[in-house]
Amino acid sequence: MTETDVEELRRLGLTDREIHDACQVVAYFNYANRLTTGLGIF
Repeated sequence: MTETDVEELRRLGLTDREIHDACQVVAYFNYANRLTTGLGIF
């Protein structure tokens, strides 16, 4: 994600808080998927 991506999200009407929340959710799912893959669950 670059500053250009953030600017585009702002242009689409997202607030900084909403962008932050989306980043947190995406990061969590990325972590959870890597963890379960590493443990051989998937």
